[in-house]
Amino acid sequence: MKTSEFKTHLEQYPDHELRFVLPDGGFVPAHAHITEVGRVDKTFIDCGGTRRRVSTCSLQAWVADDLEHRLSPGKLAGVIGKASPIFGADDLDVEIEYEDCAVSQFPALDVSVENGILAFHLGWKHTDCLAKELCTPQAAGCVPGSGCC
Repeated sequence: MKTSEFKTHLEQYPDHELRFVLPDGGFVPAHAHITEVGRVDKTFIDCGGTRRRVSTCSLQAWVADDLEHRLSPGKLAGVIGKASPIFGADDLDVEIEYEDCAVSQFPALDVSVENGILAFHLGWKHTDCLAKELCTPQAAGCVPGSGCC
């Protein structure tokens, strides 16, 4: 989900309860606070030697002992608006950074609205080889099942 779509949902339901649904069906606690709205730029060389760049909008969720703390969608939309100068004209993919034993990033994939709750559904982030044509056995003319692998 891009920042523009994410912010539009927040603005449409400014007073709903804000929830983040983890890929396993669990939830980031409702009293989590978004402590950072940032742009993360990653420039790297893949295993095939190609230079690549990826940019995302990272929302860091922090859970404290204050169980009464609630961040409304409207307030989060305002914070994202204040961060717009660092996004420039880029409409970035949104990721929620959340710590539960380890810090993980979860891409925002979908949204649902039901019974006064605005819920963003998060997905898993995976590693991948970006140069499969160079790195996998098929790249050398080896086809699985041919006996060459």
